[in-house]
Amino acid sequence: MSAAAALRAKFPLLVANPGLHYFDSAATAQMHRSALDAVVAHETGARANVLRGSYRLAEAADRAYEAARQSAARFLNAAADEIVFTGGTTAALNLVAQSFGCLLEPGDRVVISQAEHHSNFVPWQMLRERRGVELALIPVLPDGTLDLASLARVIDDRTRLVAVTQCSNVTGARTDVAAIVAAARRVGARVLLDGAQAVQHGPQDVQALDVDFYAFSGHKCFGPGGVGVLWGRAELLAAMPPFLGGGGMIGAVTEEGYTWAEPPRRFEAGTPPIAQAVGLGAALDWMMGLDWAPIHARESALCAALIDGLRRIPHVRLLGPEPSSARAPIVSFDIAGLHPHDICQVLDAQGLALRGGHHCAQPLLAALGVEACTRASLALYNDEADVAALPAGIVRAIGVLK
Repeated sequence: MSAAAALRAKFPLLVANPGLHYFDSAATAQMHRSALDAVVAHETGARANVLRGSYRLAEAADRAYEAARQSAARFLNAAADEIVFTGGTTAALNLVAQSFGCLLEPGDRVVISQAEHHSNFVPWQMLRERRGVELALIPVLPDGTLDLASLARVIDDRTRLVAVTQCSNVTGARTDVAAIVAAARRVGARVLLDGAQAVQHGPQDVQALDVDFYAFSGHKCFGPGGVGVLWGRAELLAAMPPFLGGGGMIGAVTEEGYTWAEPPRRFEAGTPPIAQAVGLGAALDWMMGLDWAPIHARESALCAALIDGLRRIPHVRLLGPEPSSARAPIVSFDIAGLHPHDICQVLDAQGLALRGGHHCAQPLLAALGVEACTRASLALYNDEADVAALPAGIVRAIGVLK
């Protein structure tokens, strides 16, 4: 059994659909058996609410939830009390925009890039409307990579936060995080990294990255949907007011007022995604047990082979950087005269699952000169058969649609 086949065997949906060529892991990676088993075991053996329950099930739920927080902390090389569970990357980014945003003043600058997902674009536009901050953009080059030559101009001494993607969900282009951090530190600015497209490719080290906030989603890294993580430096979380009010996030409440809990509870109002967090913890534990060097090498080789196969097809325009080693294994393309939705529907009939549209990144697509594109994203369970099937499927799709 090949390495990819051995990994694929651990994903129930893929086992149940042996003819499926799944190319949409950038949107949702499939759930690993350990995560699914952990959710079922929790819901059937320890389903109860967390915080202040004094009976056996509630205490078991507390332990499971906090164990998941410890798993997330190990995955990021962080402290557990710096881990905030959220509903996903979008919720985490909005939390920072709301809570850290409260610390900003009119005229302060937030810097993002043209390459951002709408989740790391719109919250800052909303903050601009709400607080009067200035929003500046790092432009992209024609291949979708960030224009690092612009950093000295865009990240100025008014900048308080730089919020960028770790790698693009459209082109896969990897951000030079070290260059962003260096530019931000020169002016005393903080750095937020959207890790949604990086986490399925292995554990991350926020200490080595030297950022201040890091956000990701469970469904991107082989865990359940509806849960995500915000990591923030302890001193920053302690300085930020809560985003939502309600149960679980308070110290005390009287008729006259209230006090906040210490982080991370301050940012986890109401009933959190308990079972989802437990499943995420199991997925992260499994990931941390993998040997990632050969996985990265195989993903890179498959990505290069896919690009080579697509490049041979007339009328196909590839988006993103060359060489393929400059990107995560995400390949987006445009076919002249054909709409991505039509392409994806024809491919679906052939057992090929891709995503077409603007991928919640309209400013980036506008900069690249397209309104929409078709995206194939690879994960550790993809193999050579997948990569061979896609170009052949596209040739057939062109024949049907042209």
